[in-house]
Amino acid sequence: MTRWSLLLLLGLVAAPAQAEPEAYQSSPARRTVVEKQWGPWLGPFRAKLVPSLMRDFGERYLYAPANAALPAPRPGEQRVVFLGDSITDRWNLAASFPGKPYVNRGIGSQVTAQMLLRFHQDVVALNPSAVLILAGINDVQGFLQEESPEQIEANWEAMADIADAHHIRVIFGSILPVNDYSPAARDVVQERKPAELVALNAWLQAFCARRGYVYADYHAAMVDGRGLMKAAYTQDGVHPLANGYAVMAPIAQRAIDRALGETGR
Repeated sequence: MTRWSLLLLLGLVAAPAQAEPEAYQSSPARRTVVEKQWGPWLGPFRAKLVPSLMRDFGERYLYAPANAALPAPRPGEQRVVFLGDSITDRWNLAASFPGKPYVNRGIGSQVTAQMLLRFHQDVVALNPSAVLILAGINDVQGFLQEESPEQIEANWEAMADIADAHHIRVIFGSILPVNDYSPAARDVVQERKPAELVALNAWLQAFCARRGYVYADYHAAMVDGRGLMKAAYTQDGVHPLANGYAVMAPIAQRAIDRALGETGR
C-alpha cells in the first residue's frame, strides 16, 4: 500500500473531487424555470405526477395491460381508436356508440408530445382501421410543458405521419371551446385563450384538407355567441357533461363513417 493510499484510508487527506459527468453539467443555454402556482388542486396533482413522468413521459404503462389483453380485430371489424386527454378518457364510448368496436385510449392531463410517444403502443399495435385524435387543450394551458402553436402542429403532423405509414385512416377532432361561467371555471379562459384555440383549429382544419383527413368540428357545435363553450355543456369550463358528449357523438360518428367509407375497408 502506498503512503497516499494509507493516508486516504485513515481519512487524513481528502479524496479528489469527482468531475461531474458531462451529461449532467449545466449548459449556459438552460433556463431557470420559475414554477407557476397551480392552485390547491392542480398543484398537488402536478407535484405527484411529475416524478412518474421522469420515468415514462408518455405514460405508456397505463394501457399496457389492456393492450395486451385486447384481441386482434375480427375479420371485417373496423376498429377505431379514440386517442386523447381527459376529454377522451371521460367519454363513455360504449354508451355513445353501442355495439361499435371503438377503443378508448384517453389519458387525463396529457399533451400532444405524450400522445406521440405512445402512438405506436396505444394505436398502431391495436390494428385499427382509423384513429380519432382529440388533443391540444392541455398544451395550450402549459400544465406539463410550454409549447408554441408550431410545436403543437408538429406533434399533430407526426402522429398523422405514423398513422399514414401503417395505413390507418386519420380523423382529427377540433379542440373544444372553453368557458369561465362557473366558479370551477374561474381561470380557464385566462389559461386557454379562445383566440388561440380558434387559430389552432383553423390550422388543423386546413391541414386535414391538404392531407385528405377527416375533420370532426366539435367546436362549431358547442360554441356560444361569445366564442365560449355553451354553459349547459360543462361545469368546469373544459370537460363536457353528458349532454356535451351527446353533441359530440354524432359528429364523431359521421367523421368515422366518412373516413372508413373512403377506404373500402
